[in-house]
Amino acid sequence: MYEGQTIYFCNPHCKVRFDKDPKSFMKKEPATPEPAAARPAKTMPGAVYVCPMHPEVRQNGPGSCPKCGMALEPETITLEEEADPELKSMSIRFWISALLTIPLVGIAMFMHGISPWIELALAAPVVLWGGWPFFVRAKDSIVTRNLNMFTLIGLGVFVAFVYSIVATVVPGIFPPAVRGDVYYEAAAAIVTLVLLGQVLELRARKRTGAAIRALLGLAPKTARRVDAKGGERDVPLEEVKAGDTLRVRPGEKIPVDGVVLEGTTSVDESMVTGEPLPVEKQKGDRLIGATVNTTGSVLMRAERVGRETLLAQIVQMVSQAQRSRAPIQKLADRVSAFFVPAVILASLATFGLWMVYGPEPRFVYAIVNAVAVLIIACPCALGLATPMSIMVAAGKGATAGVLFRNADAIERLRKVDTLVVDKTGTLTVGKPVFSSLVAKEGVDGNELLRLAAAVERASEHPLASAIIAGAEARGIQVSKATNFTSITGKGVRGDVDGKDVIVGNHAMLDELRIDASALNDWAERLRADGQTVMFVAIGRECAGLLTVSDPVKETTADAIRELHASGLRVVMVTGDSETAAKAVAKKLGIDEVIADVLPASKAEVVQRLQKQKRVVAMAGDGINDAPALAQADVGIAMGTGTDVAMESAGVTLVKGDLRAISRARHLSEATMKNIRQNLFFAFVYNALGVPIAAGALYPFFGVLLSPMIAAAAMSFSSVSVITNALRLRGVKL
Repeated sequence: MYEGQTIYFCNPHCKVRFDKDPKSFMKKEPATPEPAAARPAKTMPGAVYVCPMHPEVRQNGPGSCPKCGMALEPETITLEEEADPELKSMSIRFWISALLTIPLVGIAMFMHGISPWIELALAAPVVLWGGWPFFVRAKDSIVTRNLNMFTLIGLGVFVAFVYSIVATVVPGIFPPAVRGDVYYEAAAAIVTLVLLGQVLELRARKRTGAAIRALLGLAPKTARRVDAKGGERDVPLEEVKAGDTLRVRPGEKIPVDGVVLEGTTSVDESMVTGEPLPVEKQKGDRLIGATVNTTGSVLMRAERVGRETLLAQIVQMVSQAQRSRAPIQKLADRVSAFFVPAVILASLATFGLWMVYGPEPRFVYAIVNAVAVLIIACPCALGLATPMSIMVAAGKGATAGVLFRNADAIERLRKVDTLVVDKTGTLTVGKPVFSSLVAKEGVDGNELLRLAAAVERASEHPLASAIIAGAEARGIQVSKATNFTSITGKGVRGDVDGKDVIVGNHAMLDELRIDASALNDWAERLRADGQTVMFVAIGRECAGLLTVSDPVKETTADAIRELHASGLRVVMVTGDSETAAKAVAKKLGIDEVIADVLPASKAEVVQRLQKQKRVVAMAGDGINDAPALAQADVGIAMGTGTDVAMESAGVTLVKGDLRAISRARHLSEATMKNIRQNLFFAFVYNALGVPIAAGALYPFFGVLLSPMIAAAAMSFSSVSVITNALRLRGVKL
C-alpha cells in the first residue's frame, strides 16, 4: 500500500483494486483491511468517484476506469451540479481539434497536390494532443489486460498516423503504386469524432442523476425552531436536533421527519410518496421531511434529522440501486470478455485477406479496411446497455414512491406470479383499536380489562397498545405487572396485585391446560367479524376475552383488484385465527389464506410456494416479517413499517400502499424492455458493422466503409444507448 493512500477494492472480487495509479489496479493478492485507528484521517482529497459500468472501481477524485476506460463520475450526487473536469477537457480538445481537422479534410478532398508536410502539421496537434487521453487509456488497458474500446481506437489511430508519417518521411520504401498515399485526415477525423462522442456521452450521463438531484432539491434550507420560552427563530437545517420543537407555517416545507404536537393541517406528500392528494394531519400524526404543509400552522417535534430522515434514506437507496448490477448484465460481461481480442483478430484477418485477394493497390486497401474494423467496434455501447437503464429506472421509481434496493429487484419483480402479504400493517392500517370485551358471569368487566392492560403494559406488541388505550379511555388506572413473560406468537403473562394474569390466544391456554370452551362460541362469532380475539385467564381460570380490530386500509381493496388484473395470485399469511383471517380475505377477494402462522414460520410458507415453482414476492412491515422478506424472490417492505423490514427487502413502498406494487411491476417491465432494446442494438450494431467495415459489401456493390464514417458510427452508438435509457423518465406508472 502506498503511504498516505487508500486502496479501494470490490468485496466480492477481492482481486479488483484501484488507486490513483492504474498500474496498481489488478494486484493478485487480496487487500488486508487496516485497523480503524491506523487509517489516516484523510487519504486523497476529493469525493469518491466510481465507474458506471464497473461499480467496484472506486477512487478519490476524477479519472478514468482502468477496466473500460470510461470517465468516472461522483458516487454521491449533490444538489448543485459539480464542475465536470472530464467534460471540460473533452470539450476543449474537441473544438480545437475540429478547427484543425476541417481544413485538413478539405485539403485531402480537394487539394491533392499539396505537400504531405502541411497535412502532418495540421494533424499532429489533433492526434498527439487531442487524442492523447485515448492513447493513455489504450496503454492502460494493455498494461492491466483489460482490453476495451480505447484499445481499438488507439490502435486504429496509431496505425493510420504512423503509416502516414513513414510515407511522408521515407516514401521510397513503399511500392510506386502506393507511394505518396497518406491518411492524416482519417486519423485526425477519427480523433475529432470520438471526442465529439465523448462530449455527447458525458452530457447525457449527467442527466441520469436528475432524479436524485430533484429529490435533494426538495429539502428546505432552514427550519423555524421554538425554544422553551415560546420564542421562534429560523435556524439552518443542519442545526436541528432530534427532540427540537419546530413551527411549520402554511406553504412551508416540513423540515425533518417528526410528529405533530399541536394543530391540524393537510400535507402534500406527492413528491416523496407519489400520491397526488394531500393527507390530513392532526396531533400524533407523523410528518415526512421535505413534504409541503398546505393549509394550517402546526407545531412538530423533530424525530429524525440529517441522514436519518426518510428523504436521506431514499436518496441513499436510489444511489445504491443505480450502482448495482442486474443479472442480465452477466450476458454483456461474457461477450465483452472476448470482444476486443476478437475484433483485433478480425482486423488482422481483414488486412491479410485484402493483401491476398484485394485489388491494387492492395496494401492501401488492407490498411484502410483493417483500421475501419478497429474503429467501428464499440464494446462501450454493450457495456452501457444495462447500467444506464438501471440508473434511470431507480430514479424514476423514487419519484413514484417506489424504492429499489438493487438492480436484481428491478429485474426479478416482473417475473413474480405470487404475492404473499402479511395482514397487520400491510393490508390493514397497522394501528389496532380496542373493540369489545366479554366477561364470564360473575367477573367484573372493568376489572378484567384493568388486569389485562397491566400485563400488556410491559409488551411492545401493537395489540397491547390498543388494550391499554381502551382501558385508559374508560378511565381505568393501569398498574404495573411483575414477573412479566412474553411468548412469541402466543401471548403474555404476569402477576398483578398478587394474581396470575394470562392474556393470549387459544394455543397459549391449551399449552397451559386452561379450559376456555365456555367462550369458544363468542370467540368464533367475533373472529367471523374480522376481530382479533385474546383470552384472559386469572388464577388459571378463563375469565373472559378481549377483541381488537385493525381497520383495512382504504386503498387495499383497489390494490388487490389491480394485482389480480396483472395476473398475480395473492396469499395472506397471518398469525391471526383462521376465522378472523378469512373474514378479512373475503372482504378483499384474496385467493388463499394461511392463518395461525408463527412469525418464524412465514419464511417456511414462502419456501413452500417456491418449491411449487412459483416466483414469490413477500410484502410485510414488521420485524417478524424480515426472514420471509429475505427468503422471497423479491421482498417488499412498507415504508411505514420497521427499519429491519426495509433492510431485508429489495423494494420499499414509501407510502405503504399496495397499489404501488403495480407501479413497481410496470416500471420493472419497462426497464427490462429498455435493456433488451439496448442490448439488441449493441449486438446488431457490432454484428453488422464489423463485416461491413471489413469490406463484405465490396464484392457485390463496390462499397467500402471509410474509417471516418466508422468513427462517427462508433461514437454515436454509445450516445444512442444512453438516449434510449433516458426514455424511461417518461414512462407512465
